[in-house]
Amino acid sequence: MHLIIQGAEIETGDLKVLAKAAGASGIEQISTSAFRLRDAGGTSAATEIATICERARLDFAFIPEDRRLADFKLLVMDMDSTLINIETIDELADLVGLKPQVAAITEQAMRGEIEYNESLQCRVALLKGLDESALKRVYDERLKLSPGAETLLAAAKKHGIKTLLVSGGFTHVTELLKPRLGLDYTYSNTLAVMAGKLTGEIIGRIVNADAKRDELLRVSASLGIRREQIIGMGDGANDLKFMAECGVSIAYHAKPIVRGQSTHALNYVGLDGAVHLFN
Repeated sequence: MHLIIQGAEIETGDLKVLAKAAGASGIEQISTSAFRLRDAGGTSAATEIATICERARLDFAFIPEDRRLADFKLLVMDMDSTLINIETIDELADLVGLKPQVAAITEQAMRGEIEYNESLQCRVALLKGLDESALKRVYDERLKLSPGAETLLAAAKKHGIKTLLVSGGFTHVTELLKPRLGLDYTYSNTLAVMAGKLTGEIIGRIVNADAKRDELLRVSASLGIRREQIIGMGDGANDLKFMAECGVSIAYHAKPIVRGQSTHALNYVGLDGAVHLFN
């Protein structure tokens, strides 16, 4: 195993302490924000390593030394607060002065405290009467990619890895991101519109945890891709079901419930941190 250490600021002293705790044979720099502690046999010291990393605001992951990014065939990701740095519905609500109310419901849903379908229907209902053009406005004015997103997607493309975006967000946004980022597949909710205004309803099946998992299984089956060839990334409770179908699952700046059920967690670095988890 290798121990991957990542962070915005990595002190040499912390690296040496971590290498000793892990019983590593050497320290290898991967990038300005990532180091590989080679031949780390000290997984028994994981608690000590976790304590050191939390204090120093570092991410850590024990990785099999033969794991290669090229061995994977599909990268599946959540959109809001994972691929992009906003919750789209919260920003739409801000345009009508309801962001605090909607954001509170969003947080409860992402922590798994309330049923997702009900929470989404309640939030979308609050948007009734909003001009459809508000979605493009949010995309143009407020949406930014999460740090490292383009690096991660470029690495996936380089190795021939297909990309799937499964989102509880909206097609108005995913269909703009798809050509912009060269995504292979997107799956999200469709907002009902009448006379240029949102009706406060969703058309068709709500993209909840089950729907995200089902779409992943459909795409992977159509491509003949096995579970161990899939990387999944998400941040909320409604991502757990699709992440459970992945050979490697990565919690990205995620809620505690997600971090606890994922293979790895990136709490401090950007999406490009996922690339450093593979040789």
